[in-house]
Amino acid sequence: MPNLFLLLALSLLSLLSLGFGEAPLSIGEVIAGLLGTGPETHQVIVREIRLPRVVLAWLVGISLGASGAALQGLLRNPLAEPGLLGISASASLGAVLTLYFGLAPVSPWVLPAAAMFFALLATLVLQALTRAGSNNLTLILAGVALSSLAGALTSLALNLAPNPSDAQDIVLWLLGSISDRSFDDVRLCLPFVLLGLTLLLWCAPSLDALALGEAEASSLGVDLGRLRTLVILGSALSVGSTVAITGAIGFVGLVVPHLLRRFVGFRPGPLLPASALGGAVLVLAADIALRLPEAGREPMLGVVTALIGAPFFLALVLRSRRDLL
Repeated sequence: MPNLFLLLALSLLSLLSLGFGEAPLSIGEVIAGLLGTGPETHQVIVREIRLPRVVLAWLVGISLGASGAALQGLLRNPLAEPGLLGISASASLGAVLTLYFGLAPVSPWVLPAAAMFFALLATLVLQALTRAGSNNLTLILAGVALSSLAGALTSLALNLAPNPSDAQDIVLWLLGSISDRSFDDVRLCLPFVLLGLTLLLWCAPSLDALALGEAEASSLGVDLGRLRTLVILGSALSVGSTVAITGAIGFVGLVVPHLLRRFVGFRPGPLLPASALGGAVLVLAADIALRLPEAGREPMLGVVTALIGAPFFLALVLRSRRDLL
């Protein structure tokens, strides 16, 4: 039932987003533009300008929502999210290095390819650090260390930027955005998002078993090492590829699973598809909200999600503290 409601909300928000902008279109004009039966101007606006933005919002939200739910189920930590393992920070570092060394103008594929390469590299490092004799605490500590290192190197690149223009490009990219994207960007990240999401959904039954405890999950035939590898790889593929296109967009993977957990009976397995849809709804709603101001500069998407997520994170900390008293 929550998935049906989320699908309906996502459909309505998508139509709203396709019709919203400097040239507003009615729902009928949006549908005619999509079907190719309306005026050519409407078809260009809907298909070429606004539809890639909507599809990217879906992909970013699906990646972050599903990865957050999977990591929270794997680590049994309600504060876990893709940024915790350093995957997002490493992908950002790869993109920032291409901007720092002026490689981005060489080809439109250089920046996303570098970001995905660094996300994959971070996954391999995590796998090497937690390969044998490790537990979830080791994984969290390795992820925090990796995230800190990537963040420090990103700050160093920003600090040593050759000129103010390069520094501004780096800062704007780090703030995250899905504006001015095309279907080339969608085609680049779509295969990795689908592959990563497939791996995460494949882990759903094992995550349900893990909710009973590690010993009980092992007795039910769950290979914890293999499960950890699949969740990390699925998160790296989906989140790394979308970060490569849109920049860093945080807190979605933290907020969405918390909002939806009670509606799926607190079971990690059903929470995965619900969080994927919920993430898409949240990112698309945030993207519409940032376009509401009629005048002035459009806020960056990463800033809007942070404004939503930071107070939510603080509320979680205060609630955890109250539960301990």
